Amino acid sequence: MQRVYVTGLGVISSIGIGRRAYWEALLAGRSGASEVESFDTAGMGRSIACEVKGFDERDFLTAAEQQRMARCSQLAVASTRMAVEDAGLEPAALAGPRTSVVLGTTMGEAHLLEEQQQRWFLGGTDAIEANLLPRYGTTLLPIHVARALGARGLVQAIPTACAAGNYAIAYAADLIRAGRADVVVTGAAELLERLQFAGFVRIGAMSPDRSRPFDADRKGLLLGEGAATLVLESARHAEARGAAPLAEVGGCGLACDGFHITRPDADGRRIADSMREAIATSGLRPGDVDHVNAHGTATAANDVIESRAINDVFGAHRPAVTSIKSMLGHSMGAAAALEAVACVLSLDDGVIPPTIHLDHQDPECDIDVVANAPREVPLEVVLNNAIAFGGQECAVIFAKPGRLPESADPPGVARASREAAR
Repeated sequence: MQRVYVTGLGVISSIGIGRRAYWEALLAGRSGASEVESFDTAGMGRSIACEVKGFDERDFLTAAEQQRMARCSQLAVASTRMAVEDAGLEPAALAGPRTSVVLGTTMGEAHLLEEQQQRWFLGGTDAIEANLLPRYGTTLLPIHVARALGARGLVQAIPTACAAGNYAIAYAADLIRAGRADVVVTGAAELLERLQFAGFVRIGAMSPDRSRPFDADRKGLLLGEGAATLVLESARHAEARGAAPLAEVGGCGLACDGFHITRPDADGRRIADSMREAIATSGLRPGDVDHVNAHGTATAANDVIESRAINDVFGAHRPAVTSIKSMLGHSMGAAAALEAVACVLSLDDGVIPPTIHLDHQDPECDIDVVANAPREVPLEVVLNNAIAFGGQECAVIFAKPGRLPESADPPGVARASREAAR
């Protein structure tokens, strides 16, 4: 089985554009929250979100690309170009059938439908833009990225809601391990959408001001947006070109509790199962995990249930936990990918970014949260946790290069062993 290395990172976020700006902002505990500017929030009762500011597509895309791509695809292509440059890969090296693209999202270019519906309402079908169909659809995100790179391998969009970024990374790593690709460009992108914003207001999940994961006074999530891209390579491919890996992708754990559309089962059992499977399929034990990047949405139910699951998995071993959604808000399909970038940077730098706005930790969230200031810790293994609507859970392990065992049980074996142990 091929080892899978992370060799490049690209990121567009509400707190910074580019790997360095993003990391510096995370360690500084900078919040991306501000008044929404991209649409009118009058009458909604909420007006704060974590929008990307200062992104100029002209810095990353040609005039022709700007014309044929809608905003979410533009973010995906821009973050990919940054990641490819960070990996030290020449565009010509990515052209061909051994490069694949796997990207996650929740709503993709859904804003286009709202815009065109308004045109239709005001001016009839003739007012709808002729290029709507070539610009709309979640499947177009990886297609636009593949076209920009000249990649001719598998192209896959993964719309598994708030866990989409982790699902995409896990699937991309599997493609390399199966020998179907040498390089996979993976990650996720998401826009702040009016419909999405209004929907979260209506279900009572939105905070009026701040995102406060694990705080006793938390009042809900803030929505965010952005894009994050990771360049994954087989160890053989990376070593052949002399690339220095930033991290290694370990195993993943997938589960679905089938309990409720908007909240996980109160016992957190399936969340715990996904973390256990990620650890087991990496050839590790729970005590090997130094840090958990939590899903940490700052909603009343999620934070308590995820804390229970973490304690269930790790017991007396208390890994350091953080939620960078306190700074980025919840970027839906892009959230886990943005957090995966933070996991890799934590491993590379030996620092865990803080959970900000944590003034009074909820006693029901009895975990070791990195509160309000970064923590320097010798890190070798981190776990990225993602929990999505519908009870979809996905955990992914990242490790220092060479830290993982040479081989580990495949997911099916790990799952069978776990069930037998029950």
